[in-house]
Amino acid sequence: MSKDLKQIIKYDIDRGYDTGKLIKPLQLKFIVTWRKAVYYGRKHPLGIWYRLRLDHISKKSGIQIPTDTKIGKGLLIAHFGTIIINPSAVMGDNINIAPNVVIGKANRGEKKGVPTIGNDVWIGAGAVITGNISIGNDVLIAPNAFVNMDVPDHSIVLGNPAVIHHREDATKDYINHRV
Repeated sequence: MSKDLKQIIKYDIDRGYDTGKLIKPLQLKFIVTWRKAVYYGRKHPLGIWYRLRLDHISKKSGIQIPTDTKIGKGLLIAHFGTIIINPSAVMGDNINIAPNVVIGKANRGEKKGVPTIGNDVWIGAGAVITGNISIGNDVLIAPNAFVNMDVPDHSIVLGNPAVIHHREDATKDYINHRV
């Protein structure tokens, strides 16, 4: 295992401990196994083993994050519950994902495609983010929000349909242990 991979995993783990709370073991296993499966790839024997392990953990946890998904360091899944992310999604550093979140693909229309999500983004329970959209940095997506539009930096997104409110330090006290 490379030094870079060890640092990323350590950072993911540290984000969970920063608030004084322990990440639940199943979520932690998922994140570490996902990182290793991504690192070793599809053809390396360890990559194959980690993908099989990831599939097993995914079935137990309900977390579906394909290894094709691009996610920066500092992924935090603090609570148990279903999470579904499209394999083509791109996500930055310091992402918090709550249960029952879907980050998906729009199959038609002007927003056909998948989201790109910036750094320091908190995604609340039950949120749905879909389409070829950009979510900026320092964005808080409230629980049960439906987001199918671009969101600028320093914003809070509420409701269905989504309403965007500008706010400096939108994720202050929500995103801990930033890069």
